[in-house]
Amino acid sequence: MTTFFIQQFGCRATQADGAAIERQLLDRGCTTASEAALADILVLNTCTVTASADSQARDAIRKLHAANPAARFIVTGCYAQRAPEEIAALPGVSWVVGNSHKPQIPDLVDSFSSAATDESTTDFLPIAALRSHSAVPFRSFVGTQHAAPLLGNILTGNIFARTEFLTAPVLGGEGNHTRPTLKIQDGCDSRCSYCVIPFVRGKSRSLPPETVLQEIRSLSNSGFREIVLSGINLGTYGRDLSLRVEFESLLRRILGETSVERLRISSIEPLDVTQDLIDLFASTDLIAQHFHMPLQSASNRILAAMHRWYRAEHYARRVELIRERLPHAAIGADVITGFPGETEEDHATTINFIASLPFTYLHVFSFSKRPGTKAAALANEVPGHIIKRRARELRALAEKKAAAFRQSQIGRTLRVLTLRPDDAIESHSTPALSTNYLKVRLEESHSANLWFDVLISGESGTALVGEPVLSCSASLR
Repeated sequence: MTTFFIQQFGCRATQADGAAIERQLLDRGCTTASEAALADILVLNTCTVTASADSQARDAIRKLHAANPAARFIVTGCYAQRAPEEIAALPGVSWVVGNSHKPQIPDLVDSFSSAATDESTTDFLPIAALRSHSAVPFRSFVGTQHAAPLLGNILTGNIFARTEFLTAPVLGGEGNHTRPTLKIQDGCDSRCSYCVIPFVRGKSRSLPPETVLQEIRSLSNSGFREIVLSGINLGTYGRDLSLRVEFESLLRRILGETSVERLRISSIEPLDVTQDLIDLFASTDLIAQHFHMPLQSASNRILAAMHRWYRAEHYARRVELIRERLPHAAIGADVITGFPGETEEDHATTINFIASLPFTYLHVFSFSKRPGTKAAALANEVPGHIIKRRARELRALAEKKAAAFRQSQIGRTLRVLTLRPDDAIESHSTPALSTNYLKVRLEESHSANLWFDVLISGESGTALVGEPVLSCSASLR
């Protein structure tokens, strides 16, 4: 019986793809190995959002091959879609499979299993890179020693002729199997000048509403109390469907037609955060009071160069609307520093903008040139040491904003969901997560996946501490 191990990199969408591959392989009769060194097949699901992500994947491939040289390596994901030849040249790599052909990885594994018992099987030859714009059927294409295409061909060709939607709930990760993530949207129709994701994930496509409802019902019936909805560009959900569905309408159906106890929304673009959506969040305890809206920059000049579809004043108005209706909501943002041509004045504008608004946390990224994107060809690159200094300043500001938000919650009663302890330090206490995305520590040990109303009395490090004031595990409904 074939054993496999999946090594994950990158964002929630990539993790969802990996969960779907795992589900498919288990359905084919394969079994999971407890560690990479014991697997017959290693699937590496890669990210390519930054040069660092590419480097991390290459290093992992080399180390895993050294530890298990007999294993067959299948490398897939966004890096595999963008640069198959780079990966195919690495030692130990048997197959490179782009995102466009991920759904057929089980066929590849089946062929390997057949070859193990039938020496005459030659359908699959080593180092077959699957091209995003190939119209050739999977089996006949992989059965050839065709060279991988150049990056320019991938970026300018017919991207993603295949439109399968690969997803399954991610049960691991943050929350340690307590808060599953369900990817309901993939791909992106925007063309931000710095971002390679539309090229490696294709056009926006959505999981049909009935499938979303079915998955959420299954998770709720299995005992999960909080479910996180994710996507590459979540606010565009349903616009590609033959019967168009608005994201807000989907949320209303989930609340009305499933028994989900709390729904959390991952990153959503600022222009998709409408007054109606904010009002929906404010009308119920069943949606976490948590908005993560990518900002990237508060300089309108830089936003224009990034091809972002809003300006700083539009973004600020969204934050103000959220704070008016939900005064204690978590408001987070992504910020890129060091975009080509970013001046000290642009950086100061972003710093002052963030300081003036009630952000509760930031994700700070240093600009990383991605081959094939418009930003990669821009002049006026910002020197590395300046980018590092600006990133430090943004992170220091983020820490101040996060600390101020934690302080504002002392004395309040928060509804929290207990999580599994992360390490030995938490063995005599219980980590939990609030609706407004704050980590709360309960001093006594409790099981995971229970609701508590907790009176916040102080903080310990970056976590709040408090005591339960009501009995646990009552539903939010």
